[in-house]
Amino acid sequence: MDINFNPDKQHTLASSVSISGTGLHTGINVDMTLKPANAGFGFQFQRIDLPGMPVIKADCDLVTDTSRGTTLEQGDTKVSTVEHILAALVGMGVDNCLIEINGPEIPIIDGSSEPFVEIIEETGVVEQDAAKAWYTIDTNISHYDDVKRVDMTALPATHYHITTLIDFNSPVLGTQHASIKTINEFKTEIAPCRTFCFLHELEMLLDNNLVKGGDINNAIVVVDKPVTEEEMSRLAKAFGRTKVEVKSEGYLNNLELRFPNEPARHKLLDVIGDLALIGYPIKAHIIANRPGHSSNVEFAKKIKQYIKKNKHTKDIPIYNPNQQPVYTQQQIEKTLPHRFPFLFVDKIIELSDKQIVGIKNVTFNEFFFQGHFPGNPVMPGVLQIEALAQTGGILCINAMPEGQYDTYFLKIDNCKFKQKVVPGDTMILKMELIEPIRRGICIMRGSVYVGNKLCTEADLTAQLVKRN
Repeated sequence: MDINFNPDKQHTLASSVSISGTGLHTGINVDMTLKPANAGFGFQFQRIDLPGMPVIKADCDLVTDTSRGTTLEQGDTKVSTVEHILAALVGMGVDNCLIEINGPEIPIIDGSSEPFVEIIEETGVVEQDAAKAWYTIDTNISHYDDVKRVDMTALPATHYHITTLIDFNSPVLGTQHASIKTINEFKTEIAPCRTFCFLHELEMLLDNNLVKGGDINNAIVVVDKPVTEEEMSRLAKAFGRTKVEVKSEGYLNNLELRFPNEPARHKLLDVIGDLALIGYPIKAHIIANRPGHSSNVEFAKKIKQYIKKNKHTKDIPIYNPNQQPVYTQQQIEKTLPHRFPFLFVDKIIELSDKQIVGIKNVTFNEFFFQGHFPGNPVMPGVLQIEALAQTGGILCINAMPEGQYDTYFLKIDNCKFKQKVVPGDTMILKMELIEPIRRGICIMRGSVYVGNKLCTEADLTAQLVKRN
């Protein structure tokens, strides 16, 4: 991601790009082509080797097997080991891509996401003319597995970052952790990290005629028990080598680790790939203790259900009282002609060319509470609309050429009052331009929130008039 990358826009590939390799478990040689896709397409896999070339969406609800990687299945269509390519796409900022394959499994290549990152870089990532709808969470979402001792939590955050911890009671691995503060770090810090397994797991897989495409160069094998010469000969034969050795550090052959904590970093890679199956880009801090594909997918399902249930809240502004305001009340008074007792905006916390967010702290000392429902104070709806109008006025004036302007509201449509506003509430006033300003006419959509509850909404039309 370069310095001009806009994380609030959707992205796809500049052109198609291909890579070929062997499937880790099937041993089948597979050609994979990544293709550009339209905004909103997401990630979808297409089996071009099957009749009708069926397509299957990258969706946690379609996962049917997590025993040796993550497998998607719908009807007669199956795609295995999808996590590494999905991690590469997410890590490189791609939102929409069609992944064509002519076999049942994604190529393993070197067991990391780095080869996929390289071909994505080769073709390039392009911005699309569509906003990226990030989904935030306002409560902790957790997943526990007492049997596997897995503990995964998503915490509210302003961006997507991940921490993983692993502890397999292995003297070779010890306790390891890895983290990335932003997804921009994926390419250099996480993508090169290869998958790993323990020797006893490898022997079980070989006994069951699996890992047919395995090679000691595409996986880190942790030797967690004494190994006889006979076992070493068997492993060498399985991997097509004349000889394999156990390194003094406790890894099979003379493999050089790319990072001291490469296994923990690869677990983080898997978390990114598996959580791509949520189907929605999220802003959260993911803490994963002893994660695995099964737990990752179950966790993804929990997050997906939370998002579907709270989808209507995805555009609710988040108010942090410690945040430095864009406009203080003194600066607001330089823009608007309103003064006490008719200035209903305390500060502006967000301002762009199309959207503004203001704050109004409602107190019992407001003048209107003396006569509006005494003994049961409720802020008048008309004054909530006035607060929105004033906030929108700043948005419109900010978009005009230099000079002093007044805004006169012409019309209010689709006005609804859904929740009452009372003393002690903090009103979050959001105004969005529905269409560009033409001839001084502004059409905006306004929303009043208290916390994550929508209290009032309306469409407002105003005219900007330059002061004489």
